[in-house]
Amino acid sequence: MKKTEDVDKRSMPLYPIGIVAELIGITEQTLRLYEKHGLILPARRNKNRYYSDNDIKWLACIRDLIHTKKISIEGIKKLLEYAPCWEITNCPDDKKSKCTAFVDKTKPCWVLNQTICKKEPGKLCEECVVYLARAKKK
Repeated sequence: MKKTEDVDKRSMPLYPIGIVAELIGITEQTLRLYEKHGLILPARRNKNRYYSDNDIKWLACIRDLIHTKKISIEGIKKLLEYAPCWEITNCPDDKKSKCTAFVDKTKPCWVLNQTICKKEPGKLCEECVVYLARAKKK
């Protein structure tokens, strides 16, 4: 199977809200709260919310930031606005030096997603929590 097919499958909204809440260990109301604050944008079928594997990965990150790192929802929103991805993901110096988003700091990494992430094996922007969060807001 090709990498792009894997990315496409991870983006498919397959899981209803109840299953996602159970998988992550939060309530459906909490998921609705994250959506209200713009941290996640689930797909809709009729009036039902559906989440992808990427959404679940991002939601687990949000939960970790809130419960382990003690960062508020508003704090997460600010971090996503201001913190570059290399700080959030602890990108090594050798990768940062090749990254267009790091070299040209006038544009955030999610704007330049056709560059380094696409060129390096095993490094896909579609798997980056920063990219996923930004893509959901568009």
